Amino acid sequence: MGDDFVTCGFPFIDAESRGSINGMIEAVQQVVSQLPPDVKVIPGHGLVSNRDDVRAYPGMLKERRHAVQKALKEGRTLDQMKQAKLLAPRKKYSEDFVTEDTFLETLYNSLTGQTTGKFIRHN
Repeated sequence: MGDDFVTCGFPFIDAESRGSINGMIEAVQQVVSQLPPDVKVIPGHGLVSNRDDVRAYPGMLKERRHAVQKALKEGRTLDQMKQAKLLAPRKKYSEDFVTEDTFLETLYNSLTGQTTGKFIRHN
């Protein structure tokens, strides 16, 4: 499944190729609807998974999208969201390649239509 489904770390969404959080959610949901019950799924990063693992994944993405949308409606800036550790409840998804702050920035940019022009790796 490449970076569309990972079991360790947040996913990499390539804004340069017009990727978005909404597109990622939609793509994974389409895949889920086509998976047989006994399937083994090879994620882009992490352990071999099953259909239930892939089914749960869009929920995590939607949960994080909702948190950022809520913060945006409250008028919070990206820096304020980072300082508040907005993604901390899903820290288990953080790793060196796509950190909490990097994924937060990706969500923020995706939802506001902004782009950094490049992928920034935060270590």
